[in-house]
Amino acid sequence: MRSSISVANGRSWQQLGRMIALSVLMLLGAGLAPQLGHAQARELPDFADLVERVGSAVVNIRTTERAAEGPRSPFRRRSPALQGSDEVPRGEGSGFIISGDGFVLTNAHVVEGANEVYVTLTDKREFKAKIIGADERTDVALVKIEANNLPVLRIGDVNRLRVGEWVVAIGSPFGLENSVTAGIVSAKQRETGSDIPFIQTDVAVNPGNSGGPLINIRGEAVGINSQILSPVGSFIGISFAIPIDEAMRIADQLKSSGRVVRGYLGILPIDVPREAAEEYGLAKGKAKGAFVRQVVPGGPAEKAGIQPGDVVLFVNGKPIDGAVDLRRTLGALKPGSTATLQISRRGKLMEFKPALAEMNPQVASVERPESESRSSAVGKPWGLTVANLTDAERQAARGVSGVRVTAVSAGAEAVGLRPGDVILAVGTSDVADLKQFEAVVSKFDKARSLPVTVLRGEWAQFLRIPVVK
Repeated sequence: MRSSISVANGRSWQQLGRMIALSVLMLLGAGLAPQLGHAQARELPDFADLVERVGSAVVNIRTTERAAEGPRSPFRRRSPALQGSDEVPRGEGSGFIISGDGFVLTNAHVVEGANEVYVTLTDKREFKAKIIGADERTDVALVKIEANNLPVLRIGDVNRLRVGEWVVAIGSPFGLENSVTAGIVSAKQRETGSDIPFIQTDVAVNPGNSGGPLINIRGEAVGINSQILSPVGSFIGISFAIPIDEAMRIADQLKSSGRVVRGYLGILPIDVPREAAEEYGLAKGKAKGAFVRQVVPGGPAEKAGIQPGDVVLFVNGKPIDGAVDLRRTLGALKPGSTATLQISRRGKLMEFKPALAEMNPQVASVERPESESRSSAVGKPWGLTVANLTDAERQAARGVSGVRVTAVSAGAEAVGLRPGDVILAVGTSDVADLKQFEAVVSKFDKARSLPVTVLRGEWAQFLRIPVVK
């Protein structure tokens, strides 16, 4: 290696010495690099034996649908298996065998809307499959082929899976059967708003990989490859897998009854707004629990006395981290069972024991009618005028008390309040009527924001109304 060093005017010999020492270290490092590379290479797992051992349990899944009515194009191409039929290809995905008698696990979106499902094994045998059941909420489906003594993929323990651990995906990206990609677990319990916490990986997953297994280095299925995070529709470095314990729990229900039954409380939760957590003293400002934004009329929650604006902290002794966690926890309970809920209502701890119904996705919304009554402008610094609820409004509120907003300006208007909204509480104090509202508000500093819990229709939210000068 050739190197030249020039010394500028005024540069000390000490500086020159440091430069020479640095150059020597760089040369030594270059000489050691191959040795370090060999050491690191020896630590990398050999996936070849793993794939050879488990690859035969991974299958290709293709679906068809009936051709639309109308004249057929002479240029339409059909696969040999579909010649002479009214079926046209619909989609392609992956799956894996979980029992020797032909049960195959895949994604619900792989088989959604299909008239026929075909499963192809690695030995090229093809079977027409029966859809046992599919659960859209978790994106898990179970199909069955008529075969015996099939190779089975062992089920792993997700609790043993660690971030940074090597994992492998096998599937049919873009129809390329039995393609193998590898990477590491990037994160666990990744929340994306779904009913399940995903395993995040950097394993290359593309369209067609859906439904295929995520496999640990012990050759066990730890997840079902389900989603990618990509603005272009193909892999850019982030993929998500359904944890295998969640998938098997769903598969067991699909196998026994063809559908998934979930507990239903009759609320719409959201994560606790940080301002509400601070106001109510929840976890020293850390927003834990789930804020009840809506209570469905006639549902288990309403019957038990749960109100919009409540914060669910525990279910059967289990702490609730947020809205998704609450939905997931309630959904795992059996309809007809009684759940014990610890709730914070404006900072006051309460307990409710609703009897859960079976999940009903329909959520009603009832808007309250406008009416005239005595009003108060005691909220003037915040641009707020309120009035007592009429008897009809109280009846429509189904036991929820408060005061109705009749006019807004300044700060109240700025945060989105509008006439017809119902204020349930100011700070940690419930306000059942105008007199109580006036008494509570009179104690607040007129130069600071006013914390309120507001109900609009069936939707509750927490707001701080600023003073606009």
